[in-house]
Amino acid sequence: MSTIQMISEEEVIRSPSHRKAISNMKWRYLKQNLFLGVVRLSALIIAVSLGGFLFYIFVNGIGAISWDFLTLPPRDSMTKGGIMPAILGTFYLTTGAIIIALPLGVLSAVYLSEYAKQGPVVRIIRIGVNCLAGVPSIVFGLFGLGLFVVFLQFGSCILSGALTLGFLILPTIIGASEEALKAVPQTFREASLALGVSRWQTIFRIVLPNALPGILTGSILGVGRAAGETAPIMFTAAAFFTAKLPASIFDEVMALPYHIYVLATAGTHIEQTRPIQYGTALVLIALVLGIDLIAIIIRSYMRKKKGW
Repeated sequence: MSTIQMISEEEVIRSPSHRKAISNMKWRYLKQNLFLGVVRLSALIIAVSLGGFLFYIFVNGIGAISWDFLTLPPRDSMTKGGIMPAILGTFYLTTGAIIIALPLGVLSAVYLSEYAKQGPVVRIIRIGVNCLAGVPSIVFGLFGLGLFVVFLQFGSCILSGALTLGFLILPTIIGASEEALKAVPQTFREASLALGVSRWQTIFRIVLPNALPGILTGSILGVGRAAGETAPIMFTAAAFFTAKLPASIFDEVMALPYHIYVLATAGTHIEQTRPIQYGTALVLIALVLGIDLIAIIIRSYMRKKKGW
């Protein structure tokens, strides 16, 4: 390399434009590292907070967990005994809500994404669904009280509570299902239609099976919300105390979230029932996580079977 070439390269390196480019590169690198640091710190705070919350509930509630606690009804003003009626009541209400909301939510999502002409009407419907997702649960409780308990005269029972919880989680399932349907490649639909398959057969045999993992995600979110709600079932299904198990969908039931609320506001018995409160909360968390885990396993299995 000649001396002239070496001088030329040194001049380029020392030039203001080159130094400015290096400075900008370092600044972008610094901003990137700062952003990644904030993201990692946020994730760490969430993980630590969640872990601390679960650890606190576990430590305070594990002492109350026993076979009798899980299989016996409450007794002595709910200061002793178990929570079997509340466990079954929560399971019945959550299962009923999913049975009601899942078909309606999926069919609504199919209409919005596959059949409805995109325009002002569909946009208004989507805005309405999003608004319903943010409505406080107490409003759904009053809605269920007015419609199912009073107007339709179902009374305070499993059916009224399941219908109310079903409408509560319906917007979540519609939103998740619609996004899952949109994620299915359009080429799948075009290939099916090109082979002479009708539109509804394409949707129910091609689109829906491939969108099922995403639909299950919405169902998981719905299960978590339905199982943990207190206000809707307070007006429509939950009993303050009942030692007997429900014989039909028109019977009142105890429920874990409402049972926790009752124990936490039990006046002079608050300290006496404190271990039962934490034990009930631990069982509720375990029940929700168990249902979610089953759905997640099914979703993972279906995702592995995908060819795309």
